[in-house]
Amino acid sequence: MEGEGRRTEAASSAASAAKRGALSFYVSLEEGWQYVKAFFTFQVKKLTAKSEKEASEADIQQARMQVEATDEAERKRYELNKT
Repeated sequence: MEGEGRRTEAASSAASAAKRGALSFYVSLEEGWQYVKAFFTFQVKKLTAKSEKEASEADIQQARMQVEATDEAERKRYELNKT
């Protein structure tokens, strides 16, 4: 009887680890999408900028958006690993 409980616990633990891994992968995909979105959005803004100041502001906004995506992904991964 004890052996069955250990197997069930091990299976549950493995399923939990697999779920965390899948969620972590999803967070990474989401982070990558945010980077791509920032890149294309601000490339268009840079191309349509009327002055060098507007172009450099677009660069700064792109960098800020990428940092925010990274911070959000790290926060989500931390929450996943905490449980």
